[in-house]
Amino acid sequence: MAATAPLNPNMITELRECLELMTADGIVPGGVIAHGTVEAVPCYMASGVVAPECGDARPGPETVYDVASLTKVLATWPLVGMALDGGFTLDTPMWELLPMMGPDAPGGRVTARHILSHTSGLRADTRLDRYRNRGESLAQLICDEDLIAEPGAGHRYINRGFILLGLALAHTNGRRLDDLATELWQALSMHATVYGPMTRSPRVAPTEQRLPGGPRLWGIPHDDNAALLGGVAGHAGVFTTPADLAVFATALLASHKTGGRLGSWLSDSMRPVAEIEPGLDRGLAWILADSGRVAYHHGFTGTSLYLAPETGRYLAICTNAVYHHQDHRARLAPLRALALKAISHEP
Repeated sequence: MAATAPLNPNMITELRECLELMTADGIVPGGVIAHGTVEAVPCYMASGVVAPECGDARPGPETVYDVASLTKVLATWPLVGMALDGGFTLDTPMWELLPMMGPDAPGGRVTARHILSHTSGLRADTRLDRYRNRGESLAQLICDEDLIAEPGAGHRYINRGFILLGLALAHTNGRRLDDLATELWQALSMHATVYGPMTRSPRVAPTEQRLPGGPRLWGIPHDDNAALLGGVAGHAGVFTTPADLAVFATALLASHKTGGRLGSWLSDSMRPVAEIEPGLDRGLAWILADSGRVAYHHGFTGTSLYLAPETGRYLAICTNAVYHHQDHRARLAPLRALALKAISHEP
């Protein structure tokens, strides 16, 4: 690893100005950016309010956000890495990991490697509500669906693969996914990170108002399918804080530096598996950029996490951007692009 160095001060200024502009323009109620290096105390910048429902409460390092698909890299991905020491393999087909289905199930041929790299070929639409009142196990229902592509044939972002992987982790460990994840987070001193639901309070950021005149989603997962699963799923459902994201990032980068288990798993996961588009590849769970030197992931609600192991730098974005806009991803694009540039930029 090269010598660590904080983000370029000019980039920090641009990030702060961009976040403040987004808040002023009503793109997000507010938000927090955490950044730092493996060897330094985290730095934070914040803007706006948690949400109008929370009065004058300002977002900060301890504000709790529904991080949506960051669940994939905060829970499912590290749990797979840890399970590899216990006989769980990346190339074992799902029908062997989840014996409630037969080997003839179309999705039974899919492996953890396919799922992590989004090359599973499973159906792209998740829609677990279609399985209501069915007697089969969820794993069997998912795997009985016809594939849309041959496993390993190409990249397509598929949530239901991570749902299946979460079920496989729970089955092979003989424990609930949230119990496994909580044990991991506690070991990393991520004491504010949980699977929902959570009690409504000014420290928990609300998300979307689904029905006109109705209450906002607040402390329950924004993702419908995670909510149907009781808030615990391999693809979504986790709530955390900017401070805990900094703890997680620092732990991964420190382990990478020393050759620890999670750090080695991060190195393995930063080998390109499938091209997303020119300049971007998918490793195992993570998106890879800057010629493979940066790994990052987004959450639908308005969150992002970036890691640069070679320089020991990280950056996390926490917003509840879905609060205002269904087209929030396009509106978040400038901030996310600036974050990627900042973590890739030479000091």
